[in-house]
Amino acid sequence: MHILDRFRDPEIGRGLLEKVSELAGRAQEKLGRPPVFMEVCGTHTVAVSKAGLRGLLDGKLELRSGPGCPVCVTDYGDIDAMVAFGRLPGVTVGTFGDMVRVPGSRTSLEREKARGADIRVFYSPADAVKWAQENPERQMVFLGVGFETTAPAVALSVAQARALGLFNYSVFTVHKVVPPALRALGSDPEMKLDGLILPGHVSAIIGRRAYDFIAAEYGLPAVITGFETLDIIDALYNLLQQLLSGGPARVENGYTRVVKEEGNVRAQEILDRFFEITDVSWRGFGTIPGSGMELKPEYREFDARSRFAPEVEEPRIPAGCRCGDLLKGKLTPRECRLFAAACTPSHPVGPCMVSSEGACAAFYQYERRSAAG
Repeated sequence: MHILDRFRDPEIGRGLLEKVSELAGRAQEKLGRPPVFMEVCGTHTVAVSKAGLRGLLDGKLELRSGPGCPVCVTDYGDIDAMVAFGRLPGVTVGTFGDMVRVPGSRTSLEREKARGADIRVFYSPADAVKWAQENPERQMVFLGVGFETTAPAVALSVAQARALGLFNYSVFTVHKVVPPALRALGSDPEMKLDGLILPGHVSAIIGRRAYDFIAAEYGLPAVITGFETLDIIDALYNLLQQLLSGGPARVENGYTRVVKEEGNVRAQEILDRFFEITDVSWRGFGTIPGSGMELKPEYREFDARSRFAPEVEEPRIPAGCRCGDLLKGKLTPRECRLFAAACTPSHPVGPCMVSSEGACAAFYQYERRSAAG
């Protein structure tokens, strides 16, 4: 049997789900309401929706989505700046696919492309470097979007460009660091969470220890887990056991086949070598201290902010868009009045309906019928 087959066994899943339901009932008696857990990672959000876990556990526990979709948390001002780069003469903007359709204040990269801007989608930053090498007459600005998981590859693209002597490749980095956003959540007096399901991909880079503050400072149980349905059910079981135990909260690693205590030290060294930590704005959160990564001064020649200075209009938030509140776990997609009405995958108002990791997109694809019913 392949190792992953154990995490896809329906019999094991049914048995574990029954235990989760039983523990959730006991937790509900203890709390006087259903326990509320947040899946921080966008990939977990999609897995939860795809497996129908929210519906299976409806009335027993509540799952809320968090700020773990890198495209979704990119602020309006940053998207407007990306659009502004695309309007500069001689500049080509390179990006991962999801970002192209995300609306900014007034337009999107997709619409700018339709108007003649040179916007290109790449599968990796290395592909963007290769394109820059083959097109020396154009300036390539690559959009560095994502958390600790994707930032090392972008950093290495800078190293590659320097090694090749390219002066037409630069990065507009809006990379973000996850732990400060979790601190922002933990410090929010309006948050009513009973536990966190922590991201598997980011944790593979930063390690389990990086989250110890969640239990120590906020008393929140937390579990790192993988992306199979059984991984997530097991994380719920673990969180409920912690809630019912009456003991101190812990941060546990349920994804030991990938995540180590200290994380990926090599990747952390790359991040430290190329980036310095800065304050950046997150959609829905505003500025979170120490939550962004920008290139260090010794790499500023590859920093698009330093190389270009496009004019960026004052950001304007579309009326009624609740993506910011959704990313803070304050509502579910069905509680947004635009969901599946004015905001759909073919006409998205906010990024949560665009990104492949967006909660609204996942909910629309897998849970819309139950939402309507």
